[in-house]
Amino acid sequence: MWTLFHSPGSCAMASFIALEEAGAPYRVQRVNFAASEQHAPAYRAINPKGRVPTLATERGILTETPAILGFIAESCPAAGLLPVGDPWAVAQAQSFNAYLCATVHVNHAHGRRAARWTDDTAAQAALAAYVPTTMAAAFALIEAGMLQGPWVLGERFSVCDPYLFTIASWLEGDGVPLASLPRVAAHFARMQERPSVQKALAFTG
Repeated sequence: MWTLFHSPGSCAMASFIALEEAGAPYRVQRVNFAASEQHAPAYRAINPKGRVPTLATERGILTETPAILGFIAESCPAAGLLPVGDPWAVAQAQSFNAYLCATVHVNHAHGRRAARWTDDTAAQAALAAYVPTTMAAAFALIEAGMLQGPWVLGERFSVCDPYLFTIASWLEGDGVPLASLPRVAAHFARMQERPSVQKALAFTG
């Protein structure tokens, strides 16, 4: 059985939903960020990065959301969470998830984790103040050209969809009205109807 290390409100939500969609054997272990458990020696021994998600598997530890989502999809092929066998479609999925990880999540983090980039408090405040602008710009690109249909890859649900849902759930807190993005908002509403999402939300409160 795999163990997902998760903290409520974090990007680990995407992996939680994917595990449930895949029908994989898993359990979830909370990491209490408010109590700085991510920095405790016990957790650092599991993930030296001190972040979530972390997925403990029979083959070792995985970190980083795109890698974990890909692993889940390829380990549970019957769930059809990646278009395996179509290199172009898989590359499209990887491109989308990489954009969320490397650009959109980083934009969001400037609002809450600006100390990662500078110890200048004025600079931290400036980074935080710019988050609505960068998040709006990133999601404008997603709205305009990255959603291929009702789901990210078109008619087929994939591991891209839990990831988009998770990051879209941060928009209101980042000063970007979800209603300003009709296609993203419709995707968000569809995701909320899925039992996997309802289970993950119930777990995290």
